[in-house]
Amino acid sequence: MKILLTGVTGYIGRRLVYELLDKGYEVICCVRDKTRVVLPSAILDRVSFVEVDFLSPFEPGIIPEDIDGAFYLIHSMSQSIKDFSELEAKSAMNFRAYMDLTRVKHVVYLSGIVNSDQLSRHLESRKNVEVILSEANYNFTVLRAGIIVGSGSASFEIIRDLVEKLPLMLAPKWALTKTQPIAIRNVLSYLTSVI
Repeated sequence: MKILLTGVTGYIGRRLVYELLDKGYEVICCVRDKTRVVLPSAILDRVSFVEVDFLSPFEPGIIPEDIDGAFYLIHSMSQSIKDFSELEAKSAMNFRAYMDLTRVKHVVYLSGIVNSDQLSRHLESRKNVEVILSEANYNFTVLRAGIIVGSGSASFEIIRDLVEKLPLMLAPKWALTKTQPIAIRNVLSYLTSVI
């Protein structure tokens, strides 16, 4: 089974590529710039790469047609929330257009936990990406996660730094917000189980 993996330079994608290879999948990593990929040579030799920027104008024929599944792990970062939402929407629309030219049967998107009563702009943007990606002719699965905890994750590093450097901390009221953290190993297990 041939899998297209976006976001391989990110925290989740970099770990997911190992899991997919261990399960015997043929992995095509979709990256903006292959030189930014940091993986051991033993892994680099087992995957192929396609260079595409989903924020650039659509160019047919870049992504192989014979992919069976795809992981959409693209999350844009921007100073402006307005730009952030627009970038995420454009990226998702371009991804969907590329997928329309393939024989992909299933796309998996890792999103954030959304609450219909109260949605931050960040999570509103993630929800919009879900809608955009779902409007295509493939099976679509959304997995939603809160804080993903694991060595090297931004959340883990922030929490570790706080614990190590502040023996006591007076926290603002918003710090009492309930969260639903999940371990990276569980996220990887769920992602590979649904494809």
